[in-house]
Amino acid sequence: MAKGNLPAVLAETLAYEGGWSDHPQDTGRATMKGITLATYRRYRPGATEADLRAISSAEVERIYRDGYWNQVRGDDLVRGVDLTVFDYGVNSGPARSIKALQQVAGVGVDGIMGPATVLAARGLPARDLIKRVNAKRLGFVQSLSTFAVFGKGWSRRIAAIEATSLSWVSTKPQLEADAKDARTTAQKQAGGAVVTGGAGAADQANHLSSLPVGVVIAVVVVVVGVLIFRVVINSQRAAALAKVAKEA
Repeated sequence: MAKGNLPAVLAETLAYEGGWSDHPQDTGRATMKGITLATYRRYRPGATEADLRAISSAEVERIYRDGYWNQVRGDDLVRGVDLTVFDYGVNSGPARSIKALQQVAGVGVDGIMGPATVLAARGLPARDLIKRVNAKRLGFVQSLSTFAVFGKGWSRRIAAIEATSLSWVSTKPQLEADAKDARTTAQKQAGGAVVTGGAGAADQANHLSSLPVGVVIAVVVVVVGVLIFRVVINSQRAAALAKVAKEA
């Protein structure tokens, strides 16, 4: 069990949440170190954007501990699983990350990290739990309307969080095998994209021959696009896993 692991976990999360941002398509708008102005004002009523820019390290840790770490009961989760669930919670809300964990653990899904959820999570192999929760996280962000804008960055972050989480509970050979598997999957998917976009496009067209040509072309483009993005995702995973394996 990972007691007092928040500093290590938070350091990983802040590598992606660090700095100021105010992207017009980011629903959180003004954000510093992953903390929105609305969230900051719950701890410091009346705070301005300037105050948020100057937020102290102590305030940052307090907000992440109160609002996220304690919500997912990070101190009660196995090292590695804590990072996976916490980072997902920071990005998409603790309730959503808890629900993903509950779905994988096979317990009632209510978004509340109760004793039954903790017990079930601790009873499962950490490596499997980490992989499956991160896969659910990836599936969720892919469903968002802003995925076209932020998707590549989100998937890179998820790949890195998965790799780091696994590095905390895996041997070097296990990490090397994970990287090899991801690389092999990416290569197979790349081959599938080529076939679908090349000679395979004719087969696709035959199956859709009753539809207008424009619709057929659009369908093939979408299919190829999905395959290509899967290649990108597994290439990101392979690179992240190879990095932590090298450092192990």
